[in-house]
Amino acid sequence: YGIEQFDAIINVPQCAILAVGSAVPRVVVDSSGNTRTATMMTFTLSVDHRAIDGAEASKFLLELRNVIGNPESLA
Repeated sequence: YGIEQFDAIINVPQCAILAVGSAVPRVVVDSSGNTRTATMMTFTLSVDHRAIDGAEASKFLLELRNVIGNPESLA
């Protein structure tokens, strides 16, 4: 639907929900200062902090970023 980013609302009895935006081309600057186009997505994790520690939720998002960026690591 072309939605780049959104926040998902947790419904009872859920304790977390992951919102995934569409993949869009963006201009990025690499470590050498050069610009290039990269396809990027937004992932937004909503959690109930009564059930899930925010630090653990952050670790999940970091691991998700690593897997999405390096899918061959799953093999």
